[in-house]
Amino acid sequence: MNVHGGLVRVLHNLGATLLDVVHAGARDTEDIGGVVIHDPVEDSTPPRHALVLGVGLREPDGIARLLGDLGRRHAVALVVRAPVPLDARVAAAAEASGVGVLGLTPGASWVQVSAMIRAVLAEGDVGTDGPETLGGTLSGDLFAVANAIAALIDAPVTIEDRHWRVLAFSGRQHEADASRAETILGRHVPERFSRQLIARGVFRDLYGGNRLVRIPPLRDGAEGVTVPRVAVAVRAGDEAIGSIWAAVREPLSPERCLALRDAAKIVALHMLRLRAGADVERRLRADLVSTALEGRAGAREALSRLGLAGRPVVVLALAPRDDAGGLQSPGADADVTTEREHLADAFAMHLGAVHPHCAASLLGDTAYGLVPAQQDGDAGEERVVRIAADFLDRVGSRTDAVIGVGPAGQDAGGLAHARSGADRALRALRAGGTGRRVARLADVQVEALLCELRDLVAARGDELTGPIAKLAAYDERRGAHLIETLGAWLDAFGDVGTAAAAVHVHPNTFRYRLGRLTEIGGIDLDSPEARFAAMLQLRVLPQAPSA
Repeated sequence: MNVHGGLVRVLHNLGATLLDVVHAGARDTEDIGGVVIHDPVEDSTPPRHALVLGVGLREPDGIARLLGDLGRRHAVALVVRAPVPLDARVAAAAEASGVGVLGLTPGASWVQVSAMIRAVLAEGDVGTDGPETLGGTLSGDLFAVANAIAALIDAPVTIEDRHWRVLAFSGRQHEADASRAETILGRHVPERFSRQLIARGVFRDLYGGNRLVRIPPLRDGAEGVTVPRVAVAVRAGDEAIGSIWAAVREPLSPERCLALRDAAKIVALHMLRLRAGADVERRLRADLVSTALEGRAGAREALSRLGLAGRPVVVLALAPRDDAGGLQSPGADADVTTEREHLADAFAMHLGAVHPHCAASLLGDTAYGLVPAQQDGDAGEERVVRIAADFLDRVGSRTDAVIGVGPAGQDAGGLAHARSGADRALRALRAGGTGRRVARLADVQVEALLCELRDLVAARGDELTGPIAKLAAYDERRGAHLIETLGAWLDAFGDVGTAAAAVHVHPNTFRYRLGRLTEIGGIDLDSPEARFAAMLQLRVLPQAPSA
């Protein structure tokens, strides 16, 4: 990652909201060489002048030991969760090492702080040899733009995209209200506010023209009401690509209104620049991930460029369920593609916060993640399962997505096999019936085999045969529900009471139907082979109702 600026710049943009200086370091003005996560299990060497995220560090002894180690490696600062236990040992270690100590505010996640710091530090240059400026500010540096706008209009601002996600924010956010802090920490406008804004027609007015939109205070439950806002759309030609929001306690003067409208033009240039850079980076990473996963020529080099060569890698495959309407609604192809890209980007950000060498990309309709694993295969897979489950918990029910986890690939050749395992596990999860959201192939081996059998049956055009075919034909003529009865009986292992309750009939009625299906179908329910054949047909053949 190319970075520009030191800890002073990070604190200027994020200090009041996310980070608090507990102990100043000796290298605060040095350009930060990278943002890395401390892993107590893997002894990796951070780059020189790194900003280290101490995830899970709580005890003073552990913090003091790490500070000493980071001092020898010339790190700039260590971030730990507030409240930071700054006792004599930690203070002495910080002073001796020259490493600054920062506290991460409660309520903010490590994913958030990692993404925000990288956004502040990234230059956003695409295809140029040196830094490029737009409107006097480093190209793509939306945080600097936000601060400039705040200075022009004397109010804290946020810059957001069309989906109400916060791209950057200025300082002085403490002058706004609790809802603004919540928006920044969540990187998204809370749903209770977006509903009010939609009901008031704010977004329609905002994106329907070029004028400023004034938003009166919104209701915020026990917090009372919010500070009034002024917003303006950010446009690229006729396309609205985002917006600027200012929290203003008093109406803006005509001069400041004009300054805010003019600032939207500068923001548009920066956003387009960032979009271009993101597109280029996304295509490059997709090509590297695809090359590595397919095991074709260049797979070893692709893994090396991704920083994954020479270590076991676990493959994850992420996609919505087959029946997930949120991402597969008919007639909304553009929205489907956009949502998939956003989900894949969030997946990549989550994995990047877990390990600096994780890689993720959207290939087709599936987002793949590559995660460095521990040498112990089973332990490595279980760790990745927890990482995947944590991601799905974070995105919540907004997207009904599932993640298949493949076995660890030990080299470039083994990665293609690992991807196949992840794909098979994902296919089983998407087909439903397991109740799981994350699974290894070993967890859903039978379901995966059934999916493959269905594919084989569909490809050959196989149809129902034997007793099941007779029962299906009788049901079609008479509506007798014999297939349903057989399926319920098999699922209940022959327990008539349980099976009858499953199909909502009296046990005596169920026994009568059971007798009829043995007569009509000629099936021997005492034969294990006959029962297995019936269960297999009911689950595999498309003409049969699922058992």
